[in-house]
Amino acid sequence: MKKLAYLLILLLLITSCTPRQNQKKINFSGMAQGTYYAITYFDHLDRNFQHEIDSLLDVFDMSVSMWEPQSVISKINRGEEVKCDSIFIATYHIARHVAEESNGAFDYTVGPLVNAWGFGFKDRQKVDQALVDSLLPLVDYNNVSLDGDRIIMQKEGINFDFNAVAQGYSVDLVGEFLSSKGIENYLIDIGGEVLAIGEKPGKGPWVVGIEKPSTDELSERTLETTLELKDRAMATSGNYRKFYEENGVRYSHTIDPETGFPVTHTLLSVSVIADDCGTADAWATAFMVMGLEKGKKILESGNDLEAYFIYSGEDGSLETYITGGMEDLLLK
Repeated sequence: MKKLAYLLILLLLITSCTPRQNQKKINFSGMAQGTYYAITYFDHLDRNFQHEIDSLLDVFDMSVSMWEPQSVISKINRGEEVKCDSIFIATYHIARHVAEESNGAFDYTVGPLVNAWGFGFKDRQKVDQALVDSLLPLVDYNNVSLDGDRIIMQKEGINFDFNAVAQGYSVDLVGEFLSSKGIENYLIDIGGEVLAIGEKPGKGPWVVGIEKPSTDELSERTLETTLELKDRAMATSGNYRKFYEENGVRYSHTIDPETGFPVTHTLLSVSVIADDCGTADAWATAFMVMGLEKGKKILESGNDLEAYFIYSGEDGSLETYITGGMEDLLLK
């Protein structure tokens, strides 16, 4: 009887260890949402899911991409009656939660202003205070609600803009797919928004980087720092690549929903760590709207977020504000 029990334990150890010992590294990259994606995971069955993931990202675009004329969000913005699918609903709930928690600094109805300033999919208008004043009444997430699978708008002309949350949620969606296939260790990067689950078998946590703000959009990309990430997501928002200059004035793509104008504070970049990438993505934008001091107050009030702020000091040099949890993850 003891011999049988020993054999059963030995068999259990062999079967439980074999998959770990035979983990195959799979990595591939491609294009999605106008940017790159890069995915690495370990699978003892040596399966390549690139085709399935490409298809999933195509379905994602048909839900929340404003660049796809027949997507759910495009139809809603045109005032058409449409049933919201599960992707749209999940994205909406993340956006709504962060909008409420940030007191409107993140507002997914900022679309009319984004388009007017030329950072959407329409030509830039000649923006003045009168135009801004005419558009501001359309920018308030409290004017929309989700009733089952239907969006209810209290005013005509409201336009959703999920750009600051959708890319992050697409990372989560791919992560859900890999987890459903039994993959326990993976790193997903879509346009710089990342989700790190598990670790590199035998090599420890995943290592990801934070980009150093550059002087212009054509500057070579360099890293500010690197950190270890495990079972969490990180997203970055910055003003140093998406902007335009007119009459010597630089206009940032980050629009303040309260004033209707691009932000003008010294904050250049925010990287946020959260449990999911959609939430990290939305909060990174919220902090870019708030600026350094308001952002610090939110982070110090107690929540599960970690952040790395890069801002311009009084002498023009780059300075940082780093939460304690984020600092613990940095590779010295």
